[in-house]
Amino acid sequence: MKEIFNRASVRVFKDTPVEKEKITALLKAAMQAPSAGNQQPWEFIVVEDKDTLEKLSHTDAYSKFVAKVPAAIVVLGNTDEMRFPEHWEQDLGAASENILLEAVSQGLGAVWLGVAPLEDRMAHIRQVFELPENIKPYCIIPFGYAKKSYETESRYNEERVHYEKY
Repeated sequence: MKEIFNRASVRVFKDTPVEKEKITALLKAAMQAPSAGNQQPWEFIVVEDKDTLEKLSHTDAYSKFVAKVPAAIVVLGNTDEMRFPEHWEQDLGAASENILLEAVSQGLGAVWLGVAPLEDRMAHIRQVFELPENIKPYCIIPFGYAKKSYETESRYNEERVHYEKY
């Protein structure tokens, strides 16, 4: 899959709206992710409103640029859907990675901004969206059309591969 090797963390975007069908493609890719016991505990908030993006930019020191992005997806876990709650972060990690890969496929850039398990970040997202108790913030994925192209390099490191034993 070329998307795996062409994915980059994009933080600077053109001021161009993203088409609804591309946003839907990102969400479909997210929901196609593997999930422990097929519990699928994910929910998503698509954010395009500039005032809300500004609020999200105050999540932590690394999220300031979110105020200037065309859109973001806030990835959430619904505890009411968690039959295997010890695996919710793995499930949402797989869904988030699928969003990042589909973004590349759609000609978009994106980046993963971690929220869980840091309680101050989670509390901020809860406050911005007035989330009910059963909804746990996981991450923010800002996305859009990248302002510049990114070259990626192989991260393969044979020294980190072990066969049969460490």
